[in-house]
Amino acid sequence: MITDLNLILADVQANWALYLSMPFVAAAIGYGTKVVAIKMMFKPLQFVGWRPFFGWQGIVPGKAATMASIACDLMMERLLKPEDVFNKLDPHRVAEEIREPLIRSVEDITREVAAEYQPGLWEAAPESVKRLIIKRIQNEAPHMVEQIMEDIKNNITRVFDLKDLVINALVRDKELLNRVFLEAGHVEFKFIRNSGIYFGFAIGLIQAVVWAFTHNIWVIPLFGLFTGWFTDWLALKMIFNPKKPVRYLGLFEWQGLFLKRRKQVAARYGELVASEIVTPAAVIEAILKGPMSDRLFGLVQKQVQRTLDEQSGVAKPLVVFAVGSTKYQEMKRSVSEKVMQYLPETLSHMEAYAEEAMDLKNLMVEKMQELTEEEFEGLLRPAFQQDEWILITVGAILGFLVGEMQVHVMIHFAVPVV
Repeated sequence: MITDLNLILADVQANWALYLSMPFVAAAIGYGTKVVAIKMMFKPLQFVGWRPFFGWQGIVPGKAATMASIACDLMMERLLKPEDVFNKLDPHRVAEEIREPLIRSVEDITREVAAEYQPGLWEAAPESVKRLIIKRIQNEAPHMVEQIMEDIKNNITRVFDLKDLVINALVRDKELLNRVFLEAGHVEFKFIRNSGIYFGFAIGLIQAVVWAFTHNIWVIPLFGLFTGWFTDWLALKMIFNPKKPVRYLGLFEWQGLFLKRRKQVAARYGELVASEIVTPAAVIEAILKGPMSDRLFGLVQKQVQRTLDEQSGVAKPLVVFAVGSTKYQEMKRSVSEKVMQYLPETLSHMEAYAEEAMDLKNLMVEKMQELTEEEFEGLLRPAFQQDEWILITVGAILGFLVGEMQVHVMIHFAVPVV
């Protein structure tokens, strides 16, 4: 260690440019390691390299199923339940919204089934009789839809798997999963990047002083390592802690940045979920084609068969006689299957009404305001908790390598003082 103050001052004066560069290089290390860390969290979407050890996939997309499950658990426990999606839908209004496409579908289905099961009888029937049959079923169809909607609302947990919808959407579209975290925490990620500059600069000033006193070749790379590690660690701490405002040294107050922005985060998160994940179109598809769609088919079949039996009326014995009892039951099942085939296109006409009625964005925002600090932290924290030690380690290693290059520059360009 150098103890001669005059010698130290002479060295600083002779190599002032190198000393001046230290805090700026440290700031660049702090910033650069943060940029790399954030990139590594979200990119690339797919694994690049040679498995299992040589390569990388973004932490969030790499653990898409786990991330999506965590987000969904919180969503379903406190923010959104299957009942919330449907309780605001009026079955009568739904029937009105899809009346026109429904009427067209009923005519197509009736003609297809009649031609399939009794082609000769149907073709021989007068057009007026065909129209009468179709008209009767068309008139009853909206009421049937109302009954189906009531059945769905009363059996919502049996026919609609919200968790499956959310997880599939986020696992299938990893870019969307990234956006959930990036857009909810865009201010926090910006803070992480910029904090590297300020913290790194401060550490660089200390580094310059230590170098002046020691000229130890390990000082700069070790400070680089410390800068990469400490600035990552501190930035993460400042995002989520403290959970409530705390005044430090009587000079300034600080609250975890993410928790401080609850209102803005709630608004963006609610908008993103309502517009990108739990949309009317996605809900309809999940009900019609999801893992519980067979149960929906049972509800539809029950209502369709009831409607057909009622509309057959006094003619039912004749119909059964014409096509046979077994054929008549097959025909009713066929009608139910065709109704299910037509439903996606038919129900798409109610999406605008469903979006307005569900009002999921405002519902999500309202529920998010009720979250505790710990629960609210859970919206973004999983993105950091999963293997965050890797990110901090990478930051430390990059800082060390830059410091190692920096010390070689210092040795090469330093002017010796005698």
